[in-house]
Amino acid sequence: MSPSAPDSPTDGPAAPPRGIDPRGPRFAAALTAVLLLVTAVLGFGGADAAALALLAAIALLFAWGAIAGVARHPFGLLFRAAVRPRLDPPDELEDPRPPTFAQLIGLIVTGTGVVLGLAGLPLAVPVAAAVAFLAAFLNAAFAYCLGCQVYLLLVRARVIRHA
Repeated sequence: MSPSAPDSPTDGPAAPPRGIDPRGPRFAAALTAVLLLVTAVLGFGGADAAALALLAAIALLFAWGAIAGVARHPFGLLFRAAVRPRLDPPDELEDPRPPTFAQLIGLIVTGTGVVLGLAGLPLAVPVAAAVAFLAAFLNAAFAYCLGCQVYLLLVRARVIRHA
């Protein structure tokens, strides 16, 4: 696929997903890492209600990415509108399915922290934020997406069908 191809997830239900600029998920991971770090600091610092509210907002962002795809995620839209026009075209595009799956993993981790926080375990909020922060930081700083690696392992194990 050529680097000039647009960042859209699909042309239709049966069409394979188009490629995305790999710098987009890294940009989103950087923004997410900052939010998660703030959440962890708030939670470990005793601002339980603020940490819980912020983690719930982050979980909603992960849900958006997991359901709508990374190309339609607010941070993906911001990247395409404000950052990508200022960059050279990427050398190659990547499959959006692994980063979208990574959003689902982020939702599971942060959602678990929110549910446990609401259930009266306030320490779960900063712990979940710290775990998610580590994954987001690895993606942002080193282009190593843990959720993408899990996706690829599940494809190889034939748990997920990769068209």
